[in-house]
Amino acid sequence: MNLFPLVQVAGGGLLVAQSDGMSQIIAVVIGLAVGAGGVLLVNALLSRGLKTQGQAILDKAQTDAQNIVRAAELEAKEKELQQKQKMEQEASSLRDQLRKRENALDRREETLQQTADDFRKQEKMVEANQRRLSDKLQEATRRSEEMKKLVSEQTQHLQKISGMSREEASQRLLKLLESELEQDIGNQILKHERKVNEIAEQQAQGIILTAMQRYASAHTADNTTSTVDIPNDDMKGRIIGREGRNIRAFEKATGVDVIIDDTPGVVIVSGFDPVRREVARQSLDKLIADGRIHPSRIEEVVAETQKEIEKFIRKKGQEAVEEVNIGGVHDKIVYMLGRLHFRTSFSQNVLRHSVEVAFLSGLMAEMTGLNADTARRAGLLHDIGKAADHELEGGHPKIGADLLKRHGENEIVVHAALGHHDQLTTDYPYTLLVATSDACSASRPGARRESLERYIKRMEELESIAKHFDGVEQAFAIQAGRELRVIVSARDTDDAKAAKVCREIAKAFEQQLTYPGEIKVTVVRESRFVEVAR
Repeated sequence: MNLFPLVQVAGGGLLVAQSDGMSQIIAVVIGLAVGAGGVLLVNALLSRGLKTQGQAILDKAQTDAQNIVRAAELEAKEKELQQKQKMEQEASSLRDQLRKRENALDRREETLQQTADDFRKQEKMVEANQRRLSDKLQEATRRSEEMKKLVSEQTQHLQKISGMSREEASQRLLKLLESELEQDIGNQILKHERKVNEIAEQQAQGIILTAMQRYASAHTADNTTSTVDIPNDDMKGRIIGREGRNIRAFEKATGVDVIIDDTPGVVIVSGFDPVRREVARQSLDKLIADGRIHPSRIEEVVAETQKEIEKFIRKKGQEAVEEVNIGGVHDKIVYMLGRLHFRTSFSQNVLRHSVEVAFLSGLMAEMTGLNADTARRAGLLHDIGKAADHELEGGHPKIGADLLKRHGENEIVVHAALGHHDQLTTDYPYTLLVATSDACSASRPGARRESLERYIKRMEELESIAKHFDGVEQAFAIQAGRELRVIVSARDTDDAKAAKVCREIAKAFEQQLTYPGEIKVTVVRESRFVEVAR
């Protein structure tokens, strides 16, 4: 019987057993069992007559078993050594960690000990400071009591000397302090007021100069008379007509005066209404060019010219509104603006003056933080009353304000038209802007072409008429001749007589002078008493 397969199986079992490092002892036992089984098997074979072969197998099995046992022992020892080394390494690592933790704990302990020592030192210092403070507090309390005692004694002594109680002395002292403080406060207020006024004046001058430099436009100048050229002197007779019927028809249709004198080649059209004067001038030009001059033709040409002028007026008004860039203006106001194109004030075209005032007001409004659109609107419409002051009674400020109010303009624009020549108040800042811009536009060099001689003569006429009345001491023409200030004697004139003098002066102006618009007369009567302390 062949026993090698069994040995191989056993060896395979041993090899399987060797795969488990933790079962080395079991492998040894199995080897011994296999050896013992082999011995029994050999004995059995020997008993059957195969002793030689069995002995060889037995020897080999014993040898293999010994080899297996030795290999298992070696492997077990090797595993044991490895396990021992691993455990020694882990133990060494644990010792290192423990050593490090021990060192950290030692350092913490030292730090805590140092902190505790510091706390003890600070505690001792705080206790010492508390003791010193307590001593100082006691000393301060003692001194305070002594001071109170001294003050009480001194107060009683002062009361005996001055004869006043404490309350009376306090009130007197407070009054003295209040008086001194009031004087100091008043001085400070005056100082700051002067400083603020200086700064405000400088800034105002800068704003006005900047606005004037940024906007300066040329003005056209017209007169209160218009001249019409005629080809020859025979045309003068045709214009006059038989027994003057042509010139009367022309003057009736146009509402102007036609002056025909010895001046060669010229006919003069005179009238304060600039629109009528322009209609008359153009109509006369057309009649002279046509050659047919008779009453019916005159009426026809004048009616045709009036329609053309009305279209031109509306166009000029709309152009001014668009130039200033304002909207929502009533058609009537636009038409009245266009009429200002034919109106002059001291040879300054009023429409261009209004446009300039609008731009100046807008620029100054932007510099002062106000609404530029509102300022431009108020500036453009401030002189709108001059377009109707020949047709309505009153000055152009009142006429303009009523006109604007009737056609839906806001209160700011209405007040700017009403108050830009009167005494101004800060309640309406836009009125102040418009008045300032109006003065800048009127006083700018070249804006108004009136000669100095003519201006002085007109001022002298106003003042001389007023000085002829009884009781008048002085008369001053201001506002470019639009207002006259009259000072009457308080001793020779009472209030009733002063009112009478004011009315008589105004009537004298109406009878003796020819002027556009109105002249405001203000009579001042006051009493002054002066004494000199020596």
